[in-house]
Amino acid sequence: MQVCAPRLDRLKASRVVVLSGDVPLISAATVAGLCDGPPALLAMDLEAPAGYGRVLQSEDGGLAGLVEEKDASPELRKVRRVNGGAYALPWERLRPALAGLSNRNAQGEYYLTDAVVAVAAETPVAVRLCDPAELAGMNSRMDQAALQALARDRANRRWMEAGVGFLDPGTTWVGPRAVLSEDVVLEPGVRLEGATSLDAGVRVGQGSILKDATVGEGCEIRPYSLVEASVLGMGCVVGPFARLREGTLLADGVHVGNFVETKKATLARGAKANHLAYLGDASVGEGSNIGAGVITCNYDGVNKHRTEIGAGVFVGSDSQLVAPVTIGDGAIIGAGSTITADVPAGALALTRPDQLIKEDGAERLRAKQRAKLG
Repeated sequence: MQVCAPRLDRLKASRVVVLSGDVPLISAATVAGLCDGPPALLAMDLEAPAGYGRVLQSEDGGLAGLVEEKDASPELRKVRRVNGGAYALPWERLRPALAGLSNRNAQGEYYLTDAVVAVAAETPVAVRLCDPAELAGMNSRMDQAALQALARDRANRRWMEAGVGFLDPGTTWVGPRAVLSEDVVLEPGVRLEGATSLDAGVRVGQGSILKDATVGEGCEIRPYSLVEASVLGMGCVVGPFARLREGTLLADGVHVGNFVETKKATLARGAKANHLAYLGDASVGEGSNIGAGVITCNYDGVNKHRTEIGAGVFVGSDSQLVAPVTIGDGAIIGAGSTITADVPAGALALTRPDQLIKEDGAERLRAKQRAKLG
């Protein structure tokens, strides 16, 4: 506080609100009340007050004293009303009180609380009770875990009151910047991070993680999917076990299935990639179908290149599209093909070798293998 004094003087501060850096759950409404009300200290009543400074009050309820636990007598330690470490005080009174601080105490430290008591000796300072959850301090890993659980429960309760469904609130985390519409359903283990937005009727499956994702009305994110920095239109189905990376744009009604990964990919209305595919730096036209095991080979070891797939295209399973390459509208890529040149609209592209069949070849091969084993 003494370090801040010259700047507060330059700003001609009239009131200073002091908050503790290890008290993360104090609400905006509580801080606003401190800013707007009369000089005050926030306190809380605890069943087990050990570790906190005790609050002493005058007959009219105002602040009469603050005693750190190490300096408190056995009688004072029975007091359950403790200091929450948040104050709103007039700067003209607080400044000289700070200058007069001494370290004559059990810990040999300069107590800000001594300055608060000095202010209270000159002007009334109200003692305002606050929810202990808002003023709980974080001094250990156990405290951190407990406060995280409190923050989770507070956020989840607010969203449930707004019409969001939680199948297991105790395992579901909704970040402070998330925006959820009515009738969203979150299954157990879901985590929503960053500026994630879910429109009405979205269902997010168990264990899924969404970060900076925009998800349109009626979408279904099936279990254990990852969606990051992506935009989904209405009625999309994603997963299970899908990964949508940054820059993915799905139009209405797109299906991206199990073990499919996308990155900087645009899929037009009704496109499908249902199984085991990688679509990176690619666009897929309306109604196109991407088969199992398809890969857009977008990286040549130095640069990234795009794959452009038109509307109504069928890409057969286990095909590789070596970018840069364009597949025209309505084309068919035969299964197992490696496409290195553009395919015109309506064309059939195959790079499959002729199938060779040797009658009784299987038995001859097994005999040769047994002979090698002796």
